[in-house]
Amino acid sequence: MPSAPLPSPLRVVVTGAAGGIGSALAAKLAAEGAEVVVSDLPGPGLEEVAVRTGGYAVPADMATADGVSALVTAAREHLGGIDAYFANAGIIGPLGIGDDDTDWQRVIDVNVLAHVRAARLLLPEWLERRAGRFVVTASAAGLLNMIGAAGYGVTKHAAVAFAEWLSITHGDDGVVVQALCPQGVDTTMVHTSGPVVPLLRDGAVSPEYVADLVWDALQDNRFLILPHPEVADFYRARAQDTDRWLAGMRRLNAQVFPRHTASPTA
Repeated sequence: MPSAPLPSPLRVVVTGAAGGIGSALAAKLAAEGAEVVVSDLPGPGLEEVAVRTGGYAVPADMATADGVSALVTAAREHLGGIDAYFANAGIIGPLGIGDDDTDWQRVIDVNVLAHVRAARLLLPEWLERRAGRFVVTASAAGLLNMIGAAGYGVTKHAAVAFAEWLSITHGDDGVVVQALCPQGVDTTMVHTSGPVVPLLRDGAVSPEYVADLVWDALQDNRFLILPHPEVADFYRARAQDTDRWLAGMRRLNAQVFPRHTASPTA
């Protein structure tokens, strides 16, 4: 999609903003002159980010339709409109395939349906003025997969697919869609990922590095934002020889979850 000047000031919403990538995105966007609404579950972290960035805090649960709706409504009232929505909130969910559908439903709600629900509310405004931007934090797991956590791998694939669908359907209507797909980032999520922590920590980049890269990508509208360029090579290899790629992933899985230990099935 051809690049176009960003609105000034850029009116943005960032979810999952209490820490990690979301906090860094809010800080970077604010430093570049954007008017920022930050959202996360209620807590001191969200308020601290709002104070630090000069943003407006809207506590909301992205796992619920009411939470997404409340956020979009409050952001519109505060900003007068929304130019860009950073759907950054995400959770890993249980290891393995889990044994409770409730766990799966929350992962699906946060990692996928929150994007769908937000887009449903934002698109009418954006299509009317033929301008808007939807940025999904989808993870390299959305292009490759995730060792251990089935729900995370599945929903991050779905997040990328939904972003692709939005771009296919509305990319010629002035709606820019982008998918941020980092591998390891030095965040709380990475350090609480159980047995896969060493994998994610190897080569991890800072949230600030990711935010700087996202800002650069806003200038040229590239769909895939890859803080780890090697992910493109892995993605290419996966498509060119899927069986070989799966064999390599099985070897990696065996390193993390040796056969003599319990397999992450629940």
